[in-house]
Amino acid sequence: MINVKIAEVKGLEILDSRGNPTLQVTVTTKEGISGSASVPSGASTGENEALELRDQDRKRYGGKGVLKALAHVEKNLSKVVIGENVFDQEGLDKKMCMADGSKNKAKFGANAILGVSLAIAKAAANSAGVPLYRYLGGPFANLLPCPMMNLINGGAHADNPLEFQEFIIRPHGAPSFKEAVRWGAEVFHTLKGLLKEKGLSTAVGDEGGFAPALTSNEETLGLLVDAIEKAGYRPGEEISLALDCAASEFFQDGLYSGRTSTQQVQLLKDLCEDYPIDSVEDGMAEGDWEGWKLLTEEIGRTIQLVGDDLFVTQTEFLKKGLHESIANSILIKVNQVGTLSETISCIRLALAHGYTTIFSHRSGETEDTTIADLAVAFRSGQIKTGSLSRSDRVAKYNRLLAIEEELGPLAQYRDSNRCRKKYIASKS
Repeated sequence: MINVKIAEVKGLEILDSRGNPTLQVTVTTKEGISGSASVPSGASTGENEALELRDQDRKRYGGKGVLKALAHVEKNLSKVVIGENVFDQEGLDKKMCMADGSKNKAKFGANAILGVSLAIAKAAANSAGVPLYRYLGGPFANLLPCPMMNLINGGAHADNPLEFQEFIIRPHGAPSFKEAVRWGAEVFHTLKGLLKEKGLSTAVGDEGGFAPALTSNEETLGLLVDAIEKAGYRPGEEISLALDCAASEFFQDGLYSGRTSTQQVQLLKDLCEDYPIDSVEDGMAEGDWEGWKLLTEEIGRTIQLVGDDLFVTQTEFLKKGLHESIANSILIKVNQVGTLSETISCIRLALAHGYTTIFSHRSGETEDTTIADLAVAFRSGQIKTGSLSRSDRVAKYNRLLAIEEELGPLAQYRDSNRCRKKYIASKS
């Protein structure tokens, strides 16, 4: 392994897409080659996620400043990695975790450690003279992911009555990523027209999707089906639907907004039968393992069941899910675990057991496009990066378009979700 030593680690407090502070980290080698990464932040977060360190100084950014994490980057983590080989990603990630010493990265903050970890990877890729997806994925990194486009926001991502957090379209039938983006954009603008016709708001939520005052899942899903058809596409056959329920957000005292676990499972089963839904994320709360087991038994053979809060991109929780045969897919969020190496370990474990993987943004994003490269590097086949508006979301689509162009005839587009069923339009 070539030895290219790290010479400098610098941090900067910047703003994310919600106007809250976050970290940008730049790692520079002795040859003067650098790599920078910005750290995202979630709104609905799993209780087992690695700790995002905030200053808690109410006089500054309402307590959300990240100067403490910034100081750890420049004073503590820099000491761990400066003088070390930029290509030793796993070794450096382990050293940073050991220096932190806590289980959930509470000492230095997962945001500080992740910023350094991703910046190291980018500096290494730049030092090797190759794009990040090629550096991490090698010659077989040529699969463009099916975008999961969040067109209607609810839950913690919007100020409306909708219980579920994301109502998503999946243009899995497109012949290329470029066409998938076009299909999605056309449905997005068609939906905007339909909302205007109904006198509903076309303002957008945290992830760029519309946030109208809709009151039911059925009304929302029906609107999406109408938008798909009016845009000229076949629901289910060319463009399917997906849900991110974020069920932990409305799970209290053992009930889902008054529903039992059995009733929650039945609700999801009915929706999947009545609409062209082929993927459900966090349909049950993170602590409701029995509910998850029931959901998997009921619809896990025909629907992609994605664990987000359930697994929080950590092998410890994924292993429990594998042992209990819960879910069949895992959402990958690098800031839930805090280092690139740990993220890769989780991906490998999931793939080894036949689970699909979906790379995901967070509701608090930046213009950083790292996850686009990661989705291609690890042949995920699916990515969640928001709607077709807001530059922090569109930046990831644009990066994937550039990767597809760069790959040329080697580029492939294939949806890794193996769950598909025939949809009868008249049922909606």
